[in-house]
Amino acid sequence: MLHLLYNFLIHAYSFIISILAPFNSKAKFWVEGRRNIFEWLGSASVNYGTTSLAWFHCASLGEFEQGRPVIEAFRVKYPSYKILVTFFSPSGYEIRKNYTGADFICYLPADTPQNAQKFIEIVKPSVVFFVKYEFWRNYLTELEKHHIPVISFSAIFRPNQLFFKSYGGFYREILTKFKHILVQNQESYDLLKSIDIQQITLAGDTRFDRVKQIVDAKKEIQVAENFKANRQVFMVGSAWQTDMEVLIPLMNLLKNDSNLTFVIAPHEIHQVEIMAWQKQIESKSICFSEVKNDTKLTDYQVLIIDNIGMLSSLYQYADFAFIGGSFGKGLHNILEAATFGMPIFFGNKAYHKFQEAVDLVNLGGAYAVKSTDDLGEILNDLRLNEVKKKKTDKISQNYVLQNIGATEKVMYAVESIL
Repeated sequence: MLHLLYNFLIHAYSFIISILAPFNSKAKFWVEGRRNIFEWLGSASVNYGTTSLAWFHCASLGEFEQGRPVIEAFRVKYPSYKILVTFFSPSGYEIRKNYTGADFICYLPADTPQNAQKFIEIVKPSVVFFVKYEFWRNYLTELEKHHIPVISFSAIFRPNQLFFKSYGGFYREILTKFKHILVQNQESYDLLKSIDIQQITLAGDTRFDRVKQIVDAKKEIQVAENFKANRQVFMVGSAWQTDMEVLIPLMNLLKNDSNLTFVIAPHEIHQVEIMAWQKQIESKSICFSEVKNDTKLTDYQVLIIDNIGMLSSLYQYADFAFIGGSFGKGLHNILEAATFGMPIFFGNKAYHKFQEAVDLVNLGGAYAVKSTDDLGEILNDLRLNEVKKKKTDKISQNYVLQNIGATEKVMYAVESIL
């Protein structure tokens, strides 16, 4: 009965998305990206023929970045395999559809029994990887039927999930279909053990390995270096309107501080929103796209990054970082900032489900702030207390360094299966 309800909900979700498609760009991408997907897969399959194929599935961009170190390690370890990467969300596929580390990249068709059967029949994977939260029942059932091993890695579980409820048997059965589950933390490990899931390893989070890759490949950004000019930089990464409502009053309070600058990287680039922020900011601001060769950047206190792609490298110039999203739906990536070693701030409302945020708050490397006054007080204390600032820097950086190595553990599990 629950299986029928599950399938009904999958069909209903797909139908609703198709209705929304003409009015919503993400829904349109979701629908259009899956149109004729089986024909494309069928034609693509001739390119790998009898060669073994590894299938990696990521929900969205964040999960892809978690999966990327494993994809690239797999490529090195098993060069004869072709690699297929699938996405559920347009925010993953549309940004990484040209990723050169995979041979094939596409959307995953909705998890209906018919789609799962047809997909596996065409793709014929030798091994499958689901990253973090992905638990598609029909795909897992079909893979189990064909004795194809499925590995879940960087998985994280919480007590309030249906798997651990007295009435959650339908969902617990899904977990038995994995050949191996590699979890991020001890709580997840213990939760799975409590429901008699045995094929598990405490491996950590592969995002730490990805962050290390990003840092090793960081690029110099001359505009940012010239803007810093021996001043302290307060970096705002992935800023939303709700974040700026707290940050702009702080900027205005500190507008006469000649030793402090702000670099703002919006989560999404909307020119109207950026212009509105500039009108509210009382000190001189400039957008990255407006900088010319003769621009005297030291005349400005605020630099707004109106492009995508350089945020991870910008953190190398920062002394403090505020990471956006946590006054709204959820916190963005704090590890990129942490790896460069600095105090990290974020909103106090939606960070609790992010293990790294909880860990860093507990360790003293990050601060969950509730208001402009709260943020200003902590920032002022750190700026006046150099010893405390350096200690906080070290906590953040060491946290990342001490958690590197999850990819190696995933690959060890792969070796025992292939």
